[in-house]
Amino acid sequence: MWQSITGNDRWALALVCLAYLAIVFITSRGLIAAPRYRQFQGRVGDVRAQATVLAATAPEDTVRAAAIEAVVARLDELEHTSMVVWRLHPTSWVMAIPLSKLAAAWRVLHSCERRLLQVQSPEERAVQLRFIRLRLAASGVPGDAELAAELAAQPVTGPEAAALLSATSEYLHDREDVEAEREYEQQRTALWLATTGLGAVLLIGATLGHQPTMMLGALGGFLSPLIGVMRAQRPTSWGVLVLAPVGGALAAVGGLLLVRMLADPELNLLGHVFLDNSWNAPAQPIALAIALLFGFSGTLFSRLALTATGQLVSTATATGRQL
Repeated sequence: MWQSITGNDRWALALVCLAYLAIVFITSRGLIAAPRYRQFQGRVGDVRAQATVLAATAPEDTVRAAAIEAVVARLDELEHTSMVVWRLHPTSWVMAIPLSKLAAAWRVLHSCERRLLQVQSPEERAVQLRFIRLRLAASGVPGDAELAAELAAQPVTGPEAAALLSATSEYLHDREDVEAEREYEQQRTALWLATTGLGAVLLIGATLGHQPTMMLGALGGFLSPLIGVMRAQRPTSWGVLVLAPVGGALAAVGGLLLVRMLADPELNLLGHVFLDNSWNAPAQPIALAIALLFGFSGTLFSRLALTATGQLVSTATATGRQL
């Protein structure tokens, strides 16, 4: 049964979707990218200070001076807003930091750090190598303890130590970059799904109604990661936090439709109470509670969808045999 939809309902749903779209944008730029960019700025400042100190020592070494000059020039490029940030003004807050550009900038910065390692004094390289060994020994990543033990068995001075420090630093930087890029990709995927899902919510609300259903589903989607964080059951990423309410709203609508199908007298898998309190009566308390549960638990929707799929396959098979 189609739900009667008033103009006020459409406008209210549109305002809710636009408000959440603004939340998604602020989350992406202000809460995810901006802190990472501030960390990046601090790291650039540290590398620049290190380059300044190294430039003041042994200025007669032309090769060393050329390497430091190249690093400083690269740092100057990174501090230009076009390299990392779009439309950033000194008096404005950061709102245009693409995660892909930020990931690429981190790779460039790590390359600058490794280049500076090559012009450090033997004493400084020895200190850096010991620091890396201690860091690896305290790490819980598989293989880091073995690598720390291998570093401990090697000399901390000489050409071998310099090569070992360079190789180990490149390995750690590459691992850090890969993990960051994977995290950024997951966040971008979640943000895209959330934006597209808001369009689907707006379309469903404008054609089918079910605004209370989607609101309760969104509430359930918000509560699920919230309770998980409060109880420290599992780590929660930004992508999950942003996507959960949108997914909950869509799961609530789809879940009520599945409940109506499985409660249909032709199938009669869920009983008469779900037939009268599901798709055709979304404003009933039981239907709203079901929508909240579907929004809260994606597993519930998956299990019900699998049940519906199995029932359709068995029904189609039985019909084919009769024919």
